[in-house]
Amino acid sequence: MKKTTAKKTTPKKTTAKKTTAKKTAAKRSDYGLPIDGFFAKQPPPLRALLEALRALVDEAAPDATASLKWGMPFFSIGSGMMCALGAHKAHVNLILSGPPGSFADPKGLLEGDGKTGRRLKMRTLEELPRAAVRGWLKVAAQHARKK
Repeated sequence: MKKTTAKKTTPKKTTAKKTTAKKTAAKRSDYGLPIDGFFAKQPPPLRALLEALRALVDEAAPDATASLKWGMPFFSIGSGMMCALGAHKAHVNLILSGPPGSFADPKGLLEGDGKTGRRLKMRTLEELPRAAVRGWLKVAAQHARKK
């Protein structure tokens, strides 16, 4: 008499495709608000630097409009973005909008790869290169007006 062994079978794994809904970020509560509140929240050393940058933006492009987007002031002319001001714990960024090669920077002060713009990182008001920033803001304003 032959022994018969039962063949063990394991249940097949099913791979059901999971459908996930596309996640969208919730709209920020400060989106589109005036920028004055942003400046008021900053510590005094950074506030002085941000206020100086704001004055330079106003000088270079009096026709620019400003509002909060993504938690920082954005300056636009028409539908084109000109620049933004970012405040971090120990530094401030001036973010300039423009195509690659737009901003002459012989001293190498600007950072970023330049795909859509460049940024200037500063820690103190004394680091602010006013003449260079005036020129860069005028160029950024020209690009914003073309959009």
